[in-house]
Amino acid sequence: EAFFRRQPGVHWHVGGEGFTWETQDKDRDARAAQAAWDVACAHLSDPAIGLVVLDEMTYAFKYGWLELDAVLATLANRPAMQHVIITGRQCHRQLRELADTVSDIDSVKHAFDAGIKVQKGIDY
Repeated sequence: EAFFRRQPGVHWHVGGEGFTWETQDKDRDARAAQAAWDVACAHLSDPAIGLVVLDEMTYAFKYGWLELDAVLATLANRPAMQHVIITGRQCHRQLRELADTVSDIDSVKHAFDAGIKVQKGIDY
């Protein structure tokens, strides 16, 4: 994040409320996801923006925070040469079908599984 914030022409936005498994208020999380999506929609409608990265967005569908059909329509109607990268586990089948390229990165081993808490600069 620190690197990208210093780059000319890069707009960096942080949305959401942190780790979803630590939620204390699902309605607040849903509102945060919708606010983040509203920011994304502004970028997805701007033909001057060539790349939009929606990191960990797939969780918004898993937890029911965003309407899949509305998101699919927005993605399908973005500027023709605009590229979108969406990350996260358990990507919805319809989102995969809409995509031009899908990569599946699988964790073989992670320190978290051994009880080591997530670490700033490594995991987030």
